[in-house]
Amino acid sequence: MEQVAWKGLFLSFFDYKTEKYVIAKNKKVGILYRVVQLSILAYLVGWVFVVKKGYQDTDTFLQSSVITKLKGVAFTNTTELGERLWDVVDYVIPPQGENVFFVMTNLIVTPNQRQDMCPESANIPDALCHTDGDCLAGEAVVAGNGVKTGRCLKARESTRGTCEILAWCPVEKRYKPKKALLASAENFTVYIKNSIRFPKFNFSKTNVLATNDESYLKSCRYSTEHRYCPIFILGNIVKWAGSDFQEMALEGGVIGIQIEWNCDLDKAPSECNPHYSFSRLDTKFAESISSGYNFRFAKYYQDAEGVEYRTLIKAYGIRFDVMVNGKAGKFNIIPTIINIGSGLALMGAGAFFCDLVLLYLIKKSNFYRGKKYEEVKSSSRKSLPTPSLNGNQSPDQLGGL
Repeated sequence: MEQVAWKGLFLSFFDYKTEKYVIAKNKKVGILYRVVQLSILAYLVGWVFVVKKGYQDTDTFLQSSVITKLKGVAFTNTTELGERLWDVVDYVIPPQGENVFFVMTNLIVTPNQRQDMCPESANIPDALCHTDGDCLAGEAVVAGNGVKTGRCLKARESTRGTCEILAWCPVEKRYKPKKALLASAENFTVYIKNSIRFPKFNFSKTNVLATNDESYLKSCRYSTEHRYCPIFILGNIVKWAGSDFQEMALEGGVIGIQIEWNCDLDKAPSECNPHYSFSRLDTKFAESISSGYNFRFAKYYQDAEGVEYRTLIKAYGIRFDVMVNGKAGKFNIIPTIINIGSGLALMGAGAFFCDLVLLYLIKKSNFYRGKKYEEVKSSSRKSLPTPSLNGNQSPDQLGGL
């Protein structure tokens, strides 16, 4: 008996099982099934293949280099510096040109500073004193300019003074500028050369027009009509970012320049073009005490006696960050097959959903469920009769209810 059972189990491995299809003449479920099919087909063709280009292999590992070069001159006449001409060496930091560069638009100058003893600024809370005991010798002034000497310096008939310090004297002037000194920087130009490469496809390109005309870069300016002219006017960049240059030049700020490369390499290389966008990156609040962008640097000299002195400059200006990103795509059979397979799987899921509606959610679900599932008892020894087919009648074809 056991041998017969094992033999039957062994032979069952060679059985072929096929699905039983039941044609249900139900218009509501039929319409639902076609709507689901059309929706999946529209998603597969419209979104996956047309919009997302699911038939392509993509490369998002963009290799990029950025070179910047500014041009422009400005003239100023101030009490501290007198008449002075400013060129790119003076107002561009760093001068060699990188993907981040700073253009000075305003400054506060403290000339002829020497290491000496002088009173600390009265605007620094830690420097205020009433007696010499408030100025501990050798203690650095918190957020100040030097080290306390132990003396409290007061004006005549004043009960409060400031601590004397060892520092670069006189200390820096503490005031906010009223007008941008280098306001003419609005008309300066910047040359932004961007070279990119997608290593997976060995594809390279640059944002500069391929031409042998040497005068092109001297006369062109970037616009929607000249997308391959990499020369931008600073005032236009700030305007495209939604800000006013003269207002921003007073206390400084940060502007982002985004270069986007989205390349369909199934098309000609000329169709792979850079797209520029501009935005202000620093948060600008009218009542904020930390708005703007500034830093300090100094220029050092020696007098005839060999004593060192310096000119301290607090520079306000606009920092430009050039950010490059993008992706490239090219036809590949593997993602095409994967996406088609995913679409077919969704078709099967749609049929499964319609089965649930037909067998469990409509009024005649019990009838359809009885026709779809056939119960066969193992104890039955009688073989089921084979229905005869006449004409074009299909097995288990049902009429609509």
